[in-house]
Amino acid sequence: MALAGEDGMLGLLALVIFASVLFLLLLALFFYFLARRRRWCLFAPPAPAVSSASPARLPVTKADLERPLLSDDSGDVPSQISCSPRRNIAEESRLQSDVNIIPPVAHDSPNRRRLPTGIYVLEDDLAFGQTLKRSEIANWPAEELRHQRIGEARNALEFFGENVRHRLSPIKDKSTHQRSSLSLEVISGPSTGLQCSRQSTNPSDLPLTLGRISSSDVVLEDPGVSGKHAVINWNKDTLKWELVDTGSLNGTLLNSQPVNNPDLGLRRWSIPVEIGDGDIITLGTSSKVFVQIVPYCEHPIPFKVGMASDPMALRRGGKNLPMEDVCYCQWPLPGVKQFGLFGIFDGHGGVGAAKAACEILPKVVSSSLSNPERQEKVLSFCDASEVLKEAFFQTEAAMNHQYEGCTATALLVWADNRNEYFAQCANVGDSACVMNVGGIEIKMTEDHRISSLSERARFRERGQPLADGQGRLYGINLGRMLGDKFLKEQEPRFSPEPFISRAVHIKRASTAFALLASDGLWDVMSIKKAVQIVLQAKATGSISEGNSAENVANVVLNEARTLRTKDNTSIIFLDFDAL
Repeated sequence: MALAGEDGMLGLLALVIFASVLFLLLLALFFYFLARRRRWCLFAPPAPAVSSASPARLPVTKADLERPLLSDDSGDVPSQISCSPRRNIAEESRLQSDVNIIPPVAHDSPNRRRLPTGIYVLEDDLAFGQTLKRSEIANWPAEELRHQRIGEARNALEFFGENVRHRLSPIKDKSTHQRSSLSLEVISGPSTGLQCSRQSTNPSDLPLTLGRISSSDVVLEDPGVSGKHAVINWNKDTLKWELVDTGSLNGTLLNSQPVNNPDLGLRRWSIPVEIGDGDIITLGTSSKVFVQIVPYCEHPIPFKVGMASDPMALRRGGKNLPMEDVCYCQWPLPGVKQFGLFGIFDGHGGVGAAKAACEILPKVVSSSLSNPERQEKVLSFCDASEVLKEAFFQTEAAMNHQYEGCTATALLVWADNRNEYFAQCANVGDSACVMNVGGIEIKMTEDHRISSLSERARFRERGQPLADGQGRLYGINLGRMLGDKFLKEQEPRFSPEPFISRAVHIKRASTAFALLASDGLWDVMSIKKAVQIVLQAKATGSISEGNSAENVANVVLNEARTLRTKDNTSIIFLDFDAL
């Protein structure tokens, strides 16, 4: 019986082992066939390609034909280009690669413009739009390209609207550029607000150099700008201004397009590229320069004029302050050939009031002097006090700035019937003007800060004296300004009435100059010191004869920068020695 039990146990064990082995074999076979099936799927033969000789007839609807390359739905990016009845997918892909178009990107924009090739440009996105515009520029008609160039400049002006203080002029015929004036203004980067101008008729001032070293005509304190970065010159053959990159490290862009030839490398001079009115020059990565080109004045200024400005920084190496100074220089005034006006308007609370005063005041002065009787009275009595005083009051009345204001310093220069020259100044605020005639220093303005003796005396005369040590009124340190209508409603002691100087006779036999500057200069420099710097700069032999006035203005500006002024600084220098 024992042997029979042991045989039964052995048989049952053998059956279990046999069933387990069979189960493992079946499981192995299952995974084997499963793996083979997946392998067949992975290596399945590709679908037959569509032959270009006999294209597939795809159903084409009217909606397909009118469908744009960029979908209006920001989340819908088409994976392929819609076909037209006469083009298949292969031909469309070849055409796209030929024109080097950037692949479509989802971008929802209501303002689109269709180029001749069917490409859509996003007008509201400047950087992206310019890339697409330039990719097809070689195939554009000449008239289309001209209008497009104006549009790019206008878009750039809107993009940098708060920094740009000039208006875009329409492109003129070639004949008007035979004598032209070039003005540059830095509208982006560490040197925002810096200005420079050149005349095509003064070859001694050219070429105009842009770079980081002090010997450059336009010094950009930007680490991304090379020491000698670019040059602008006047081409006498084509009668055009041209830009050349002088082998800079970071390159130069004109309207977002590189000036350098990539085949020549960055450390080689580029070919001259024509620049026009409204162009934007980018130096390095952040410094952008706005170009203004206008026809040369038919009535050349009989004396030399130089301008320089810098927003400055609150501390050395810090971020630039917002530029709230606005300068005005014009000779002659429109419709008044014997008169010119030069002014500086320093805004507070924003630049809006300064811009408005800069536009309104010259128009009022021109309108007043266009009256023959008023003009004859000024010329006969050698006095324009009534004209200037009335112009300030009319400008104040026309301004509608409740919470913004500005200083205003305006120097009116005119020639009488005997071709003798006179200058007279009017001002409100703390910008100042000083003249030096025959070695005699003449202060042409009055300081209207609350702490000044003249303003404290005016308050006492009104029966509303200031407290001892009081330096501000309603948070403002000025007693006279244009604008700030809300403050003037609350406090009648604020006034727009200007101080008006006596007219100064500028004789031809004597040396004379005038220096106008915003308070950024006078905060760190006395009038006597400024006059000494001007005289030293005029006496040095390093100043070129052709552009001495602008060089003197830059010397004074550099001195203010060295003294670490903490406010916007603008300078206008008039040199009457040329008379």
